[in-house]
Amino acid sequence: MAESGEDGTMCLNSHPGFTPHLNSWVLDTFPDPESELETPAKARREKQTSEHRTVSASCVVQAIRANYPAQDGQHRGYQETVDAQDELYNGSLSPTGEKGRRRSRFALCRRAKANGVKPSVVHASCTPQAAKAISNKDQHSISYTLSRAQTVVVEYTHDGSTDMFQVGRSTEGPIDLVVTDTVPGGSQGPASRLSIQSTISRFACRIICQRNPPYTARIYAAGFDSSKNIFLGEKAAKWRTPDGQMDGLTTNGVLVMHPHHGFTQDSGPGLWREISVCGSVFTLRETRSAQHRGKMVEAESQELVDGSLIDLCGATLLWRTAEGLAGTPTVKHLEALRQELNAGRPQCPVGFNTLAFPSLRRSEVLDDKRPWAYLRCGHVHGYHGWAGPGGGGPEAASGGAKEEWECPMCRARGSYVPLWLGCEAGFYVDAAAPTHAFSPCGHVCSEKTAAYWSQIPLPHGTHTFHTACPFCALPLLAERGGYVRLIFQGPLD
Repeated sequence: MAESGEDGTMCLNSHPGFTPHLNSWVLDTFPDPESELETPAKARREKQTSEHRTVSASCVVQAIRANYPAQDGQHRGYQETVDAQDELYNGSLSPTGEKGRRRSRFALCRRAKANGVKPSVVHASCTPQAAKAISNKDQHSISYTLSRAQTVVVEYTHDGSTDMFQVGRSTEGPIDLVVTDTVPGGSQGPASRLSIQSTISRFACRIICQRNPPYTARIYAAGFDSSKNIFLGEKAAKWRTPDGQMDGLTTNGVLVMHPHHGFTQDSGPGLWREISVCGSVFTLRETRSAQHRGKMVEAESQELVDGSLIDLCGATLLWRTAEGLAGTPTVKHLEALRQELNAGRPQCPVGFNTLAFPSLRRSEVLDDKRPWAYLRCGHVHGYHGWAGPGGGGPEAASGGAKEEWECPMCRARGSYVPLWLGCEAGFYVDAAAPTHAFSPCGHVCSEKTAAYWSQIPLPHGTHTFHTACPFCALPLLAERGGYVRLIFQGPLD
């Protein structure tokens, strides 16, 4: 897995992928006047001097960051191919660097010109005006097909007070943030080389941000295509609201979870809800693509708050606000914690060799000084080749295989894996020292951060949930809550 940059701007990954999480940044200027998305470094530098919204996508999925307000920029249409084989998590999606609109985190910045839209005229039948609205490439519209003979078309008009950002799998121009399915374990996972049929919609959702204080950000299911249309087919769940308007759900849905008490060390999981095309909030359907919607939850809104999780059925995004990121450790702080940990000169209790975590820039390099740990007991060792009776080899250990290894210190049997410092700073709920490791992957973070993510149920498949490591998306083992306290041995001298 590639390490994050020194700017410290990270947040979801998504989850199968929470990477990308959605990450937001605050920007005052764009390094590239043609780019609509600010770079993480600039965002972090400006984070504490501007008010804005931040989005984070976890690499439990992917990450997206949005910062408001920022200096205006001009969107560039990228033409690029996406190769799911290149997935690389824990702060990055690519071993060669993140480029264009596909990355582990994004910054959403105020545009040079507002591009938000809002509903206006409703055409209740296939009139010439409705047909014109659909065919007009300068007119945004949503079409609800009720039957072969009846289609309701809702025209959308320009809204100068908002900016619109679209998220989806498509690499077409209207998509600002390209997300792909998260493979548990990233490039090191067992399924990283398998061909995956994506369940993420090409035009999954849209985020509407207010251009002025308090810079409220709201999420809506579905995004406009290259013709500025959204089509809900005859089989899609749709209905007429009490005030006569139309609304509906996308095939696999857009789910949102707002944590209790924000994104802090005191946070707890909220309830997952589904967001409609018009932004209404509903309880979950029986299965992800069921025809019948859940019950409307009028007391809740689609407004994104710090720590909100957005699941696109294949990628889970973490939204961070600028205010929330102000209390999040930066990558420089994580680097300082790494150096402090290494300064203690932890030793292998068997080989007596000094152990050291590599720099964050080389965090995915498996060298001979890297600490390894028995995740049943937490004892930290250097790498060794024995496993005890019936144990596996080094490949089995680094891959999190099921073979059991016996700890030489306490004789506890369990998995034996290399330890990796969590590089995505936006996933941390506090700035404490990295003392705990997720099981079975071995990603290391603070105790509060491990405790938080081990209790967050992430959507999995069509109707199930599981907890997962935010840095690589591997499902956590239920044993001992999915994480373990690490036991380091200091130098004998």
